[in-house]
Amino acid sequence: MASLGVNIDHIANVRQARQTVEPDPVTMCLLAELGGADGITVHLREDRRHIQDRDVELLRQTVRSRLNLEMAATGEMQTIALRIKPDMVTLVPERREEVTTEGGLDVAGQIPSLTSMVQTLQGSGIPVSLFVDPELGQLKACQATGARWVELHTGTYAEASWDEQPAELARLTEATAQARALGLRVNAGHGLTYQNVEPVAAIEGMEELNIGHTIVARALAVGLQAAVQEMRTLVQNPRRDPLFGRLN
Repeated sequence: MASLGVNIDHIANVRQARQTVEPDPVTMCLLAELGGADGITVHLREDRRHIQDRDVELLRQTVRSRLNLEMAATGEMQTIALRIKPDMVTLVPERREEVTTEGGLDVAGQIPSLTSMVQTLQGSGIPVSLFVDPELGQLKACQATGARWVELHTGTYAEASWDEQPAELARLTEATAQARALGLRVNAGHGLTYQNVEPVAAIEGMEELNIGHTIVARALAVGLQAAVQEMRTLVQNPRRDPLFGRLN
């Protein structure tokens, strides 16, 4: 049964659009946890476009589930993580021009530098996950760094047309099995919605799904606590189509 990590970056996006103090993602996290969130995820970007340093510091003090800090593999971010001590760090690619994360980290192309960061963070007691595309070469590279977790990028699956989605789901299913065979624990996320999450949640060996935008969008209609409750129900009790793992 997969657990649910709620990404609150988009709450901070609303605040930063007006450079004001509301909505405060820190206080909104309480509603997410009341709704059943198993963890809270935030991405502290280098340009601080949404989540701010103050948010991360206060969340470390107030989150009662798990705090997952997404960040670029830079010296600045490593220093912050070592000071804040989140429950997990997820290393992600980052470009200033992108609206949101566009794909997985190229672990295979930077094994030495990532290995050093993974060893430093995990040596201080912070588990590290690497956000990667569902490709065997990248998974083997993740294993080589010593990271204990991977987070599979589900964006291609989420954006696929109805006739292409079964093949993308099969890629995620195979990658999950491959990662576990390599000794890696598996999370997934990016682009998952109330309409497409259940087949991914049903993948054997999937431990946690990190979901943000669709929950925050739903919260505009029903409130954050209810939106998280609805998503958690889908993640923990997924239905499967006997043919493709798709919803009817």
